[in-house]
Amino acid sequence: MVRRQQQADRALRPAMRSPGRPMPARHVERAFWRLIAQGKRTEKAALALGVSTPVAVRWFRHAGGMPPLSLAEPTGRYLSFSEREEIALLKAQGH
Repeated sequence: MVRRQQQADRALRPAMRSPGRPMPARHVERAFWRLIAQGKRTEKAALALGVSTPVAVRWFRHAGGMPPLSLAEPTGRYLSFSEREEIALLKAQGH
């Protein structure tokens, strides 16, 4: 009886999608748009940064060919992830 119910549940439930690979870091996307601004083709920019061509084409297509973010590096106002991680480790150690 339990097995039948499990099979019935599986038949009604949609398949779970894989979340896929995590998106590349923001600084990689910034570097991609800088290369595009220098006149590089999407495929060449992707290859230079180690990003897959479909990801680079998606960035370009979704942004309409214009960078969706500022190409300037972020200011030092906010801590980077590694700095926050280091602070958390030091705090956990009692420093």
